[in-house]
Amino acid sequence: MMGTRTRDNPPRNLAVNRQATHYYHILEKFECGIELTGTEVKAIREGKASLKDGYAAVRSSEVWLLDCHIGAYLAGSYMNKEALRKRRLLLHRAEINKLIGRTEERGLTLIPLRFYLKKNLIKCELALAKGKTVFDRRDTLRRRTIERETAQEIREHRRRHS
Repeated sequence: MMGTRTRDNPPRNLAVNRQATHYYHILEKFECGIELTGTEVKAIREGKASLKDGYAAVRSSEVWLLDCHIGAYLAGSYMNKEALRKRRLLLHRAEINKLIGRTEERGLTLIPLRFYLKKNLIKCELALAKGKTVFDRRDTLRRRTIERETAQEIREHRRRHS
C-alpha cells in the first residue's frame, strides 16, 4: 500500500521549533494532542504554523499552548480563528500532575518542539526544558564546530587513502 507509514518511516513533521535545542536543555519529552478548529488543522497541514515563540503553561490543572502562531487558512473566511490564541493541550491526568510539580521548580519551562501527524491526527511534542546560559550556548556551538571539522577531516583522509 502506498502512502502508509511503516516502522522505518517516522511521522511527518508539520512544524518544527529549530531554536529549542539552541536555547534550552531538553530534559523530558511528552506527546500530546492539541485542541484545534477545522481551519487551524488545514492551515497547519499547509505549513502555516510557527512554534518559534511558543510555550506551554499549566493553569487550573489544564495545559495550554501560548504564543504559538497558526496562520489563517485562505479558504477559511469567517471561520478562521485568531492566530495567537491559546490552545488546550490534551494529556493524561498523571502527566499533567507530573508537569505541575516539575514546572514549579525554578528555571524549568514547557516548550513545543514540533507538530506532526500520527494516524491522521495532529500531535504536539512538548518538552520539559531548562534554559541555557550564554556560556552553554557558546560551548554547544564550539562542540558542534569541532565535531563537524573532525568528521570533515576523516572524510578527506578516507578519500585521499582509498
